Amino acid sequence: MTYAKQRPAARTGAGPDLVKGAENPAAGPQSSAASSAVNDSNVIPITAAHTTRQGSARHADTSLPDPETAAKGKRSTPTAGKVRADALRMLGCVRIATVRQMAQVITEEESDGRSYVRRAMVELTELGLAETNGKDGKHQIWNLTRAGQQALADGNELPPRPKAGTGAKAVRAGFGPHAVAVTDTILAYTDTVLRGRREYLTDWQVEVNHAIKETGLSFNTDAVLAVPTKTSEVRLFELDNGTMSQARLAKEVWDYERYAGHRVWEGARGTIGTTYPLWQRHRYTRSQTFPRLHVVLAGKAEHLLDNRLQALTAAVQGITIAVWANTLPRLQRGEPWYEIGVDDPHRRRARYPEAVGR
Repeated sequence: MTYAKQRPAARTGAGPDLVKGAENPAAGPQSSAASSAVNDSNVIPITAAHTTRQGSARHADTSLPDPETAAKGKRSTPTAGKVRADALRMLGCVRIATVRQMAQVITEEESDGRSYVRRAMVELTELGLAETNGKDGKHQIWNLTRAGQQALADGNELPPRPKAGTGAKAVRAGFGPHAVAVTDTILAYTDTVLRGRREYLTDWQVEVNHAIKETGLSFNTDAVLAVPTKTSEVRLFELDNGTMSQARLAKEVWDYERYAGHRVWEGARGTIGTTYPLWQRHRYTRSQTFPRLHVVLAGKAEHLLDNRLQALTAAVQGITIAVWANTLPRLQRGEPWYEIGVDDPHRRRARYPEAVGR
């Protein structure tokens, strides 16, 4: 399974009047601490005196072979079994995808590779492992069946995800374009930030629930990338495909701060005890800071997406979690993210009341 390497084209148009941060490509799990330190140091703080400027250029890690160089001169026809297996793995991770998206991952050429993928999907349909329930424009949207999910589990190809749905109901209900845009976001981030390394695809999960029973807060994160950095074990991704109002989008971002601010009381019986952040105690136990939230805007003309980015920046001013935002077209071109929120655990703790003790 080989990623198609897409070089982002240079763009001269003026962007939103925001401060940019640059996320460097990860160098792999073995060097996550070093890459995280570089990532954190290349973010430009938000101050009134700053003007928009381009973030630092992405640096290649010479300790790893460049995917484009490694693939040069090694074109070969993929076997039918390999394409089927790769398609199953991809759908198991992103849940929903078109033939175009699967060809982008599985074969060298996005357009020419579609014929291999189409034949594989016909065979998987005959085996009862995959199905299509709707379209995104002219493109059929594919998802696994329950039997397909079980085949992945039986082959130990992915971590167990017993509550993961197939996505079929969402596609039939007309929500397929949102899921396709989430998949485009995953592929764009993997290609431009993770340097097209195909092994990272299995580190993604979609529709990950975050909930606090005591307060009734519950929301699904569109995508979660489990590639640890020096300070956090995951990165969170929220996508708006142009279907939400600006107020609703801002509320969803603020819900992440509410989740990060909730604390739980712990202590042995008979002792005073103390409080801890719920997320750090019970969810992301190896993280030192609350995971960064990446907000991606899609589904509209680019100038309208820039307007929404400006509006979102104003609506989340003063938020106490790290929030980076971008539009899908900019992400696909490899342009830097805009930092619109900074992690501040001290202000966050002052903003949310302590949990009630026993």
